[in-house]
Amino acid sequence: MRIAQLAAALLATTLPIIAAVPASHSAGWEHGLAAAQKRAKAEKKLIFMDLWAEWCGPCQMLQKKVFPTPTAQAALAKVVPLSIMVESLDGTPNKEGKQLADRFKLNAYPTLLVIDADGKELRRNVGALDPDSLAKFIAGK
Repeated sequence: MRIAQLAAALLATTLPIIAAVPASHSAGWEHGLAAAQKRAKAEKKLIFMDLWAEWCGPCQMLQKKVFPTPTAQAALAKVVPLSIMVESLDGTPNKEGKQLADRFKLNAYPTLLVIDADGKELRRNVGALDPDSLAKFIAGK
């Protein structure tokens, strides 16, 4: 009986922690292009890249309300998701984010890209998407 009580107590204390994990972690998000490319090559997958700014409302909406949905999670499981913050809340550029923004000629946030494992751009969407539109974009439909 004591073990069951301990297990219940452990579950009760860890569930809130698990629930608090950001949605960007549940799909196995990468946060650097090199790591995403390595994983994409190993898993033979394309890369879905979210280039965003911390101050961007539509970017925050994607992260909090779209990416966590079952529809988005199913689509993201078919690619290597890569999240790159380009600018922080105060407008300070992130080094890799700025390099990627320049490389992919970013002109608005969020910019969503599907690239191959070698970094070649296959498709682009500028602006937030709902879960169904995101799934279609990732799938190339």
